[in-house]
Amino acid sequence: MSYYVGIDLHSDNSYIGVIDKKDSRIFGKKLPNDLGVILKELKPFKKERQGIVVESTYNWYWLVDGLQEAKYKVHLANPTEMQQYSGMKYTDDTWDSYWLAHMLRLGILPEGYIYPKEIRPVRDLLRKRTMLVRHRTAHILT
Repeated sequence: MSYYVGIDLHSDNSYIGVIDKKDSRIFGKKLPNDLGVILKELKPFKKERQGIVVESTYNWYWLVDGLQEAKYKVHLANPTEMQQYSGMKYTDDTWDSYWLAHMLRLGILPEGYIYPKEIRPVRDLLRKRTMLVRHRTAHILT
């Protein structure tokens, strides 16, 4: 049996959704953002899972790094490229996690690049600088 895992990551908790190759929901649970707890819940699916999708949010580094160190195949979803909300009246963490796993299963997941740990501080600094330059320019133009 092949399993696909989606993790909807927030600042203090995560929702893990697991589906099989027939798109049936196998497992779903809201967990605290604790790597040990998350790894423990994923352990039953480790041998047969095809991949884990984590949505790219501001705090993904710790989770992706921890999962990769535990030898999981991790995909970083690019939220700006996903059209999951068009036409939806209601969505929640549960639905989001299964949607991420579903897109991985179908092979249509828009992925982001997982930067190496060594490059991330420079990238973050450049992003911050860009934000400050734009902010300053906006004040000068007004």
